[in-house]
Amino acid sequence: MLSEDEKFMKKALLQAERAFNRRETPVGCVIVKDHKVIARAYNRRNEKKNTLAHAEIMAIDKASKKIGDWRLSGCTMYVTLEPCPMCGGAVIQSRIDRLVIGTMSEKNGCAGSVTDLMHIKGFNHQVEVTTGVLEEDCSNILTLFFKKVRAENARKKADNLT
Repeated sequence: MLSEDEKFMKKALLQAERAFNRRETPVGCVIVKDHKVIARAYNRRNEKKNTLAHAEIMAIDKASKKIGDWRLSGCTMYVTLEPCPMCGGAVIQSRIDRLVIGTMSEKNGCAGSVTDLMHIKGFNHQVEVTTGVLEEDCSNILTLFFKKVRAENARKKADNLT
């Protein structure tokens, strides 16, 4: 039987799969309040040609519209990949109570990997963080995506040489 965290991370993984199918970096996110999903999103930077179109930013925007407030107190964010500094800052600014992460990002993560914005005492809000929920599934979709991208790039390079 799945825990509540696993249940909602599965929903975030479905969003990551949508990104994968659109040739976007497969990161998915859902925001939950009172045990119900109030927002879901996936990376759409390439599609929107917008640096800000990360799954977390888009989900925060949707959740704020849904509840009619920029403050997302009482909410939990489930995201398949540890947030970058931009998204981590948005989590803090939106007052999300809890952040549940599938896999960590050793290159960009700001919830414990490269840095930990979630627990800086000088900020007016700290976020409870849980990591490693469905970690293997969350990591595997990213690995598969980047293998596919590298293979496509190698094919294009080979085609250009002939």
